[in-house]
Amino acid sequence: MLETKELLSLDKSDAGDFLARFTFPWQALPHIRDFIISFGKSLDEREYELLGENIWVHKSAKIAPTAHIGAPCIIGENTEVRHCAFIRGSALIGKGCVVGNSTEIKNAILFDNVQVPHYNYVGDSILGYKAHLGAGAVTSNVKSDKSLVTLRSGNEKCETGLKKFGAIVGDFVEVGCNSVLNPGTVIGRNTNIYPLSFVRGEIPAGSIFKSAENIVAKE
Repeated sequence: MLETKELLSLDKSDAGDFLARFTFPWQALPHIRDFIISFGKSLDEREYELLGENIWVHKSAKIAPTAHIGAPCIIGENTEVRHCAFIRGSALIGKGCVVGNSTEIKNAILFDNVQVPHYNYVGDSILGYKAHLGAGAVTSNVKSDKSLVTLRSGNEKCETGLKKFGAIVGDFVEVGCNSVLNPGTVIGRNTNIYPLSFVRGEIPAGSIFKSAENIVAKE
């Protein structure tokens, strides 16, 4: 379930071909910046406006005047970036997305139709097609002791070799308000996370996460 093709619909992002190169999606995190710069230069200038060096925004996107967009960045068709959003850079934001007020994004890929609409932090993470983070939900991307992130899958541990790795959120995942996705969290497709949850490791597809001790399959 941890493999890229099992978590993400690669035809629902301009990063699909890029991500397909990697067996596991977190392996792509150190390469997002270079990919955005390379891919951005291939975009049709009739559709995308160059707002600054290595910042491409689709002409149909709505960008609030108080939003900050750092380079490199690509913002897709019909996406809305609301007031006081802080896009620090190395961010590919797909079509039909919502980046809300006071939401911060860095070194991340948002697939098409992702919503991070209120007070979210998305760092060193990938959010799949139609994933949604409730108000205040965040991806924690660095361990408190600054050691390399280890991903827990059942009773096994996967060494990622990364100091910064937030979360991989599969397609159609709903994350409840004020939840924390700890470093190295991977959530399978069609899973719901209860509000105020503290999430770590691999969460199976098609699940309801009520707590670490209470994860049930959807009926």
